[in-house]
Amino acid sequence: MNQEVFAALNEALRAGEEVALVTITASTGSTPQRVGAKMLVYADGRTVGTIGGGCYENDAFWKAKEAIVARKPLTMHYELSDDFAEESGLICGGQMDVFIEPLEPAPDVYVFGAGHVGCSLVKMAHEAGFRVHVIDDREKFAASERFPDGVESVVEEPPLWIEANRIPPTAFAVIVTRGHRHDLSTLRALVGKRLRYVGLIGSKAKVRRVYDALLEEGLAPEALSGVHAPIGLDLGGVTPQEIAVSILAELIAVRHGRLTAPTHAVASLRWDGAVAAPVPQR
Repeated sequence: MNQEVFAALNEALRAGEEVALVTITASTGSTPQRVGAKMLVYADGRTVGTIGGGCYENDAFWKAKEAIVARKPLTMHYELSDDFAEESGLICGGQMDVFIEPLEPAPDVYVFGAGHVGCSLVKMAHEAGFRVHVIDDREKFAASERFPDGVESVVEEPPLWIEANRIPPTAFAVIVTRGHRHDLSTLRALVGKRLRYVGLIGSKAKVRRVYDALLEEGLAPEALSGVHAPIGLDLGGVTPQEIAVSILAELIAVRHGRLTAPTHAVASLRWDGAVAAPVPQR
């Protein structure tokens, strides 16, 4: 049974799915499964394997779903002579400890744009342990020799690539294309997808213009509320390398749960007639 669980776990991580592995770590007395029995719980409620059935397995299932969302492990203790056993008809009379471990693959980051900022970010994110993909329609900029081994580089217009490919829900998407029109079309292609992170480069005035264009097309404001824009933590840097560091810092903060919502919401980005700050060099 555990072989089936391990095979399913490997496939889930390969596909970019978030799961939780439930394992019996200790037991005393009479229990329906022995130490080491495992159950894999998917975010959508699917399961593979069993830790013995009954109400305690159902309880562990819901705790596993919570662990996936919280990205924090749990240890549960069950007395099988209590209501769990009585309600399930399992007259075991034992005790059992269960460890629930949320697991996710090394996060994918899709960098749309391979200019100065994008190229620097790709190299840094790769070193930081992300699985990096870079997409740019310019062959010279998306050339594989510009990037470390293990980075996937694609020569294609970002919106067309997004339409033709599946991006896992655990992925990070970074929009750093070469101009307003390309940023707009790329964000338009991404906003309907459920992703862990979407970030857009540019000044507040530039972001406002992109948002206004999408809202005029009929996009609901809520669809933009999760976009990190302007992208990156405010570290005060202005060079492409410094901007890439600020973006990577934000990705890492989101990855580890230190940043759960964008620092700028669409409602807070208003056009006030002020002169726009320069758009960072790409």
